[in-house]
Amino acid sequence: MLANSTDEAAQAASSATAEDTAIRKAAWRLVPLMTLCFLVNYIDRTNIGFAALTMNKDLGLTSEMFGWGAGILFVGYCLFEVPSNAMLYRFGPRIWLARIMITWGLLSAATAFVVGPKSFYAIRFLLGVAEAGFNPGVMFFFMTWFPKRFRSRALAYFQMAIPLSAVISGPLSVVIMQADGAFGLAGWQWMFIIEGLPAAILGVVLLMVLVEKPSNAKWLNPDEKQALTDAITNEPRGKVNHNFRAVLRDPRVFVLSILQFGFTVGSYGIGIFLPQILKEHQLSILTIGLLSAVPYICGCVATVLWSGAVDRRGRRTVNLAITCALGAAGLLVSVWIPSLSVAMIGLTIAVIGVTSARGIFWSIPPQFLAGSGAASGLALISSIGAFGGFMGPVLMGWLKTATGSFSTGLMCLAALIAFSGVLAMLLPLWLRGKH
Repeated sequence: MLANSTDEAAQAASSATAEDTAIRKAAWRLVPLMTLCFLVNYIDRTNIGFAALTMNKDLGLTSEMFGWGAGILFVGYCLFEVPSNAMLYRFGPRIWLARIMITWGLLSAATAFVVGPKSFYAIRFLLGVAEAGFNPGVMFFFMTWFPKRFRSRALAYFQMAIPLSAVISGPLSVVIMQADGAFGLAGWQWMFIIEGLPAAILGVVLLMVLVEKPSNAKWLNPDEKQALTDAITNEPRGKVNHNFRAVLRDPRVFVLSILQFGFTVGSYGIGIFLPQILKEHQLSILTIGLLSAVPYICGCVATVLWSGAVDRRGRRTVNLAITCALGAAGLLVSVWIPSLSVAMIGLTIAVIGVTSARGIFWSIPPQFLAGSGAASGLALISSIGAFGGFMGPVLMGWLKTATGSFSTGLMCLAALIAFSGVLAMLLPLWLRGKH
């Protein structure tokens, strides 16, 4: 009996070692690649804020028109998010994520050739259709590769592409825009072309190198494949939804969707209008590009540190509520004390809050979603929540046109983020299945 116990302990230790090794290998091979794809993707999604510094005048766009154009991307995104992820589940992440990147990159580059409000709205809508399914698709892909104990960190590194894109996008975009007039193209046109094409190239790379699941990975040995597959398959999930009909009947999905909607409104409202907010302080375009990177550098660091702490200590919903509270408080500070230095501190706090919220938030749905239910459920949460990406720019643009100031818009964003914080505090009631 003692010998059997010793053998079982040795076998368990060997399995744990194989699992840890497999996670490390998978993390190094998959997370940086997918983060790079999301980084390029997100630069293409938000560089419109810098293009607006000169594009709006060239195309005759008011702040309200620009807000609609920036936000209409998410109409296409929301309408096609669930169908896109259903196709991803059918064809596999390798083919479908590559398709998304290729079509997105080509359409993003084509934005350079819009000639007025109607063509601007049309190309932005098509961009949303092309990109639909990427974010939840990668999250579903990570669910097939990483067990719960590492998932928050994997998702946090992936979501870190959002603040990192802002760090890179500002300086990169304003430098590219200095090519104004080259070969008869405006600076903002060069920006869309140069920043759009890398997404299509990365799509081809995904098609060649992505591996669907651990059992297909040639770079894992048999023990590592088995250990990682067992860890993911056997992890407890509570009451799990395996199909889309079950997802539609689960209130937890809609609570999470509304929660994400609130802090997503804030995220896009800040990100897309930050260059124009800074422009009101009479800064040069180059200074705006450099200064707008500061909040997102802090957001990158905070996202990694916070998600690591959550993976180690738990308390996901409490930490999610705290991040939302920070986001709301930071926006209010930027409004109440409008000097440039204090406003930058407030906006930095707000960015830290909303970017850290993402990494924590997306580790929660896998606790009760699996199989095709995970693919469609993540897409449904993402599509409803991402409608905040439409509302944020539209709300900010409309209120700026109506009031002549960004202050009212920022206060509205703060209220919505604070509401998400309240929902986060109540979230354990639904996650325990009391619905």
